[in-house]
Amino acid sequence: MFIVTAAADGERAGCLVGFATQCSIDPVRFIVCLSDKNRTFRVAQRAAVLVVHVVPEGGDKLAELFGSETGDDVDKFAHCPWSAGPEDTPVLDDCANWFAGRILNRIDVGDHWAFVLEPLTGADDASEGAFSFQEARWIEPGHEA
Repeated sequence: MFIVTAAADGERAGCLVGFATQCSIDPVRFIVCLSDKNRTFRVAQRAAVLVVHVVPEGGDKLAELFGSETGDDVDKFAHCPWSAGPEDTPVLDDCANWFAGRILNRIDVGDHWAFVLEPLTGADDASEGAFSFQEARWIEPGHEA
């Protein structure tokens, strides 16, 4: 599971994401899909960069915060430590594995939009395990699918 954060025009947003994958080796490209009903999507439409975080093993509270709350009602960043990354996009302190990617393209793929990213920078801690989709199945979404 991933948490994607975005920043644009002084606004921050972030959400739990299940649809994401590397899509090219040369050049390196990654796709992350955001629901068109989600505040993160609206902010990402105006953003230059997204930060993709691997939710760490045992990160159920973080996954719940970003998966079950909507940024329309809750400032998620007031409930977790973070620092400003590229283009002031939030980087979550509790996620040791993350990368920032420049948005190259936005593609309407149905009820989600695919954001094609060119990785710019990031952090990698091979000792940190990852939170799995199976562990996230109990999280009630913050908005309709």
